[in-house]
Amino acid sequence: MRTALLIVLLFVSASAFSKTVLVIGDSISAGYGVELEDGWVNLLRERLQEKGDYEVINASISGNTTTMGVGRTPALLKKHQPDLVIIELGGNDGLQGHPLKVMERNLSEMVRLSQEAGAEVLLVGIQIPPNYGSRYTQEFFETFPRVAAHFDVPLVPFILERVATVDDLMQRDGVHPTAEAQPLLLENVWPHLEPLL
Repeated sequence: MRTALLIVLLFVSASAFSKTVLVIGDSISAGYGVELEDGWVNLLRERLQEKGDYEVINASISGNTTTMGVGRTPALLKKHQPDLVIIELGGNDGLQGHPLKVMERNLSEMVRLSQEAGAEVLLVGIQIPPNYGSRYTQEFFETFPRVAAHFDVPLVPFILERVATVDDLMQRDGVHPTAEAQPLLLENVWPHLEPLL
């Protein structure tokens, strides 16, 4: 009886120290075109396992826009009850020319819902090619720091920094990073993420 009780107490104690990291993203975080184990989110999972008892949930779906993401957020928060939410969305909004006011509203709602659920939030920014017009691309890029500042959350300015302009690190479509680029994506995220852990 005492042995069984001790096992239960140890399990409860260990569980009390576990933290859940929820990643809500698009193809960049879903690992489009690369093996699942090579993706930056899985590399993050491996790094956090070395640091302690962390669970990383990758709820990223290729093709997702912020409208799709905000629609999925309440159920994901309820199911996983994360301690930390990483939001990596917006690229598809920009590539599809969606209204930036809508994108900003969706990102803001995702951050708000996550904070209300008691989670820390890391917002991950992206850039789009200049052929969408200088005004649109500039306003697109400025949306992420504005949302981050409003909710006082850290921001990864550009997850594809040191990657997007290197041919060997991008797939043929020019949009998605290769397997070789995934460690660099993690290194772009890590300095902004580590203080939240």
